[in-house]
Amino acid sequence: GHHVIYCQSRYPNNDTALVMEKVVVDMGACIRDAKERLGYKKVVLAGWSGGGSLSALYQSQAENPTITETPAGEPPSLIDANLIPADGMMFVTGHRGRAHTLTEWLDASILDEQDPSQKDPELDIYNPENPNQPPYSVEFVARYRAAQEARNRRITAWVKDKLAELREAGRPYDEFGFVVHGTMADPKWLDPAIDPNDRRPQWCFLGDPQVVNSSAVGIARFCTLRSWLSQWSLDNTNADGFACAAKISKPTLVVSNTGDDAVPPSHAQGYYDAIPHNNKRIVHIQGANHYYFGQPELLAKSVAVCSAWLHEQSFA
Repeated sequence: GHHVIYCQSRYPNNDTALVMEKVVVDMGACIRDAKERLGYKKVVLAGWSGGGSLSALYQSQAENPTITETPAGEPPSLIDANLIPADGMMFVTGHRGRAHTLTEWLDASILDEQDPSQKDPELDIYNPENPNQPPYSVEFVARYRAAQEARNRRITAWVKDKLAELREAGRPYDEFGFVVHGTMADPKWLDPAIDPNDRRPQWCFLGDPQVVNSSAVGIARFCTLRSWLSQWSLDNTNADGFACAAKISKPTLVVSNTGDDAVPPSHAQGYYDAIPHNNKRIVHIQGANHYYFGQPELLAKSVAVCSAWLHEQSFA
């Protein structure tokens, strides 16, 4: 009973070279078209999964544009993009952002990006001989998280050096592709006491996490320099969903699936807590997994929650 536009970016089904700021411009074109050509008076952004942080980035820049260039120091400027703010926000199983999610999933044991077999055995959670086994100690998890962040920053430093090398060689428009190994090694897949919800143990939304960790379909597996800085760099991305949500003034609904096997409950709560006004609500869909696979009744429940909120807010 609602009119829905699925907004695709200039990077259909391939985020290898995706730059978040350019996707924001694409989303802006869709919203402008809906408002100006199609005549819709109200547009609500429904950011699902990775669309959550994208929608938060878009709305924060539409309400108060501050970004003048990408993290690689290149166009577009979102100040000049004339983005039209949405009238409401729905974060449905939205994660905090690609950089933070990837970092939570990075294999902290990898010591050499060119040879992922070189590992710290005490951080290799898939090594049965590792003395650190689930349930993990608080100290081990803290050490592991610190190593994940350090690995993200090592890749970022290499990316910046490589980009500078190309520019210094008089090739400022060149790109460089690379592989990120080990991208599904979050301890929470093995220890359900970490960021607990109703998810299935020893499992992630793509299947067996140990297999996915080195498979060809892992997130950020194939990257380019500019894309890494915009999407995946913990310190350089503009798409930190929580930071962006803190700048949003419009009515907001947060939907959290309690059986989510991709996005932990702390992300949904983080969005809710970050919204700075009181016209906000968080709803938990009990037992629902990330994609509602095999759960048509829970998908219908999630849709009903969103529909009721849209009517309540006079968006429908």
